[in-house]
Amino acid sequence: MKLVRFGTPGREKPGLLDAEGRVRDLSKIVPDIAGEVLSPKGLAKLRKLKADKLPLVRGTPRLGPCVGGVGNFIAIGLNYSDHAAEAGMPLPKEPVIFNKAASCICGANDDTMIPKQSTKLDYEVELGIVIGSRARYLAKNKAMEAVAGYCLANDVSERSFQIERSGGQWTKGKGCETFGPLGPWLVTKDEIRDPQRLDMWLTVNGETRQKGTTHNMVFGVAHLVWYCSQFFVLEPGDVIITGTPPGVGLGMKPEPKFLKAGDIVRLGIDGLGEQQQKIVKFKM
Repeated sequence: MKLVRFGTPGREKPGLLDAEGRVRDLSKIVPDIAGEVLSPKGLAKLRKLKADKLPLVRGTPRLGPCVGGVGNFIAIGLNYSDHAAEAGMPLPKEPVIFNKAASCICGANDDTMIPKQSTKLDYEVELGIVIGSRARYLAKNKAMEAVAGYCLANDVSERSFQIERSGGQWTKGKGCETFGPLGPWLVTKDEIRDPQRLDMWLTVNGETRQKGTTHNMVFGVAHLVWYCSQFFVLEPGDVIITGTPPGVGLGMKPEPKFLKAGDIVRLGIDGLGEQQQKIVKFKM
């Protein structure tokens, strides 16, 4: 299944895509694409529905973030061998974990707003894992049972906040408003045969910047879910974004290429759809 949330920001309704790619309204069936709706029991209920019997959403509604009520928005750093090489950094011996503020989450095609005092705005195409079951101290062979599905994510980053003003951590360069586009869809895990065999790409103004594959992850999906569960409880609706391939603006040679107002960023991952964001100046 491909699950969506459609409508105006903050008032999104749950939906799913039918065989023709049209949005069908689920608001009479479930309250949101969130929490227990993402559990095995909740998804099984949705699978029994006949999409063509659900109300058709007319026109081209805005698609909001594909997961609602995210409690923990977790990110993994330096998780692609080729990206670590680009950054001139050794491969991590254990996953590098940081958090993005849940308030940065937005729709796949919403504008990306340049924060105040920003000088080095950057992009990162990433595979997102959506948790479907409460998980704590998982066994390694049970990790995938906690996964509801996957989504496309852009780990928008402000490098001067992240590196030059870090205070020893990355959080303030990662969680600014609009820095977490998720979607357009949540794709249930049964539709993705192997999450470690997905091609991914990103362009800026039509120029290819990132081109990679999840095969080059240092730590794969199952390992990351297992590992995170050893340090904190994962709840249904939590999201883990899993790192980015090479080609980020910070790593461009002979000098970095950062985003500016008016730029158009497009990105995609096999089976997970595409996003497009316009870079805009800060607005209240």
